[in-house]
Amino acid sequence: MDFHVKNTLMEALGIEILSVTNEGVVATMPVDHRTHQPFGLLHGGASVALAETVASIGAYSLIDQETEVCVGLEINANHIKGKKSGLVTAHAKPAHRGKTTMVWEIKIVDEEEDLICLSRCTMAVLKKKL
Repeated sequence: MDFHVKNTLMEALGIEILSVTNEGVVATMPVDHRTHQPFGLLHGGASVALAETVASIGAYSLIDQETEVCVGLEINANHIKGKKSGLVTAHAKPAHRGKTTMVWEIKIVDEEEDLICLSRCTMAVLKKKL
């Protein structure tokens, strides 16, 4: 699957997709100056951007790309633990795969597999306008 990363939020935040399967999506994001909030910790908004990215890519991989598109409908996130540096990894799995919506569960963990953020993202599946 080809992703257009150049000149996107993914490029700006350093998000890298590691795998995309029917079972889920795995991606990483650095914790550095690009993803920090003013107090030197991982910005919650960066975690949410990572979560919606993996949910969006996962949903896109499961739709009929010729006739459908998918867009984020709702997202929430619980920020469990702070992180100052290193790398976080998002593991996204579909919890619900319907005809018009998908719900994705995303766990963002650090290098020791400690939970940093737990998110849920609802994706709308829409028919392409011809």
